Amino acid sequence: MSPVPPTIAHTMKPFVSNTPALVYQFELHADGRVAFPYLSEGCAALLGLSAAELQAEPERFIELILPEDRKSYLDAMHASAASLSGWNWEGRVWIHEYKDQKWINLRSTPRAMPEHPGSVHWEGLMTNITASKLEQLEVTRSRARLAELAAHLEHVKEQERTRIAREIHDDLGGNLTAIKMALMMLTQRLPPDQPQLAERAAYVDSLVDRTIDAVHRISLDLRPSMLDFGIVAALEWQVKEFEKQNGIACSFTCPEKEIDLHLDHATALFRIFQEALTNIAKHAHASRVGVRLQLLRQHIVLTIADNGAGIAQADRHKPQSFGLRGMSERAQALGGTMTLADAPGGGTVVTIKIKLSMARATIIGDETPESAEPVPAHLVPPAPGATRTE
Repeated sequence: MSPVPPTIAHTMKPFVSNTPALVYQFELHADGRVAFPYLSEGCAALLGLSAAELQAEPERFIELILPEDRKSYLDAMHASAASLSGWNWEGRVWIHEYKDQKWINLRSTPRAMPEHPGSVHWEGLMTNITASKLEQLEVTRSRARLAELAAHLEHVKEQERTRIAREIHDDLGGNLTAIKMALMMLTQRLPPDQPQLAERAAYVDSLVDRTIDAVHRISLDLRPSMLDFGIVAALEWQVKEFEKQNGIACSFTCPEKEIDLHLDHATALFRIFQEALTNIAKHAHASRVGVRLQLLRQHIVLTIADNGAGIAQADRHKPQSFGLRGMSERAQALGGTMTLADAPGGGTVVTIKIKLSMARATIIGDETPESAEPVPAHLVPPAPGATRTE
């Protein structure tokens, strides 16, 4: 162990006495021995050991570290020694004197020791970060609980939508069909010499037809029945509906014949897709949309590309971007991610990736591709336009 030169100790003393941390020097020798040439008075308060005790038995430091955190400590130490780069590590230690656990942060700068080839000397600080770490962990746990709650609310909402859609379709649809049949019977028995009654009956019949169409449309909006035929069929149907309603050319490709996806996950992915198309219809000023669904070895990937005006970086994170935020939250609830990127030549590419283990998907028919293919370039030709907002 190399003692600290008196001049260095004297220089460090004013700084150390006012530092609420453990100032230390640490050495790792070529034969694996470790040493603490210098430890400030903060050693006892932080680690429950006096400086003299730790210097006499430097191996006791790693024994203080919780077993599950020791590997990361050693990995960080050896990486710093190999590259002579800064050593920054945080982990948990068990203080026997207080029967308590602490989080500590270690930051130090290494240098080679020419007098001991293969050995490394560090100088740095150890600080108690327990309070901030516990706050950070609590924030993480709170976010996880909020994400679970959001996912539960989405699940309940979809269940309620399904129930309402079924009641509308079965009850209102059935009653309207019965009314139409009764109206047809009455129309056939109208006196031929009263054309006003026939005209009135025809009006009521057309009104019933419009109401039946509205019931069908509302039921599909609440819960698309195409989801019963699988996610591929549902997305393909939605693409056709989008093209018909908005007059925007839209294509859909999927190398797989079908993807067997859990109904809840298929519904969530379908809702993300619907929101993406809604954003395009409202803001993109696009003339073309390309959609591709793929099943990779580790992910299900849905890509939506348009040739519209694009999304400014500032607009992607503004407070009122609930559409984008909702899409991202849904993707995270599925154990996946949603990314936005500029399309070649203009426009936006939205990519949703869902982990295969979360989605519980299997391929039926074709071979699983090795890697994702980009949306064909001709689907997103360049188109000038103002930057859109979500």
